Amino acid sequence: MEAALYGPGGFYVREGGAGPAGHFRTSVHASPLYAGAVARLLLWVDGALGRPDRLDLVDVGAGRAELLTGVLAALPADVAARVRPYAVERAGRPEGLDARIAWVPEPPAGASGLLFANEWLDNVPLDVAEDGRYVLVGQDGTETPGGELAAADRAWLERWWPGAGAGAGAAGGGRAEIGRPRDEAWAAAVASLSRGLAVAVDYAHLAGARPAWGTLAGFRAGREVAAVPDGSCDVTAHVAMDACAAAGAGAASAGGPGGSGSPVGPEPVLLTQREALAALGVSGARPPLALASADPAAYVRALASAGEAAELTARGGLGDFLWLAQPVGLAAAWP
Repeated sequence: MEAALYGPGGFYVREGGAGPAGHFRTSVHASPLYAGAVARLLLWVDGALGRPDRLDLVDVGAGRAELLTGVLAALPADVAARVRPYAVERAGRPEGLDARIAWVPEPPAGASGLLFANEWLDNVPLDVAEDGRYVLVGQDGTETPGGELAAADRAWLERWWPGAGAGAGAAGGGRAEIGRPRDEAWAAAVASLSRGLAVAVDYAHLAGARPAWGTLAGFRAGREVAAVPDGSCDVTAHVAMDACAAAGAGAASAGGPGGSGSPVGPEPVLLTQREALAALGVSGARPPLALASADPAAYVRALASAGEAAELTARGGLGDFLWLAQPVGLAAAWP
């Protein structure tokens, strides 16, 4: 998975590649309403931090920096002037990108502000386990049994994806995806903040509702395909978001990159995207019919906006994404 996504010629790093937008539709690409909501979340973080002279905005898994570009455009000019935007991405910097955006391979240490990771964790490579052994996958997609699980992976499964019955998937039977690398990646991202809010948004599941046979899948050009790790397609798996939340909480309480420790703050918050966007002012409600006669052009614009909002918050679709909000040194975890 690491080689297929990020190795030489990998799906996300090959030169001249279309980027994520060329293969699947994320919330960022669906509507500018999404960037507007993230901008409002950044304004809340700004207030919680006391409106500092410098406000960091770190986009992890930035793609072609579409979200950063949209957020900067949506902010009031006086706030945008204080924002220091970072695109954390393994692919090369796109031509013509706003010069204000720093292009970096990992989150900057000591950032103070908002760290936002939209559909990043599902592309952090992991191993698959079946019947207590690793699953090996050839470049043609053929699966064969591998060796027995290492102690750390077995312990993760026993805690977060216990094999309590046939098909439950884990250390003792069935199939499961070992999310330990995602926990470690999220903990490192949270620990990079000195103060602020870290938010992860992804397809995800929680304990008690783990998918019986996992979620490993491939995507190319807008269609689901076999998860063949040859660099020709995205290879992804849903995120055990509660495990990431626990790992992030430990990183936050450790006191950020300095490791000095901090008082235990508010617990992380888990929300569906539908709930999160509603709190940030995104509504799919239709505009009043009276507006159609009073201002037809405004009615058409409002109707289009409502349609975009409905897509972002739809049950069974983007609205079912999980948002993990992890505070670092803040008095609250969510607006």
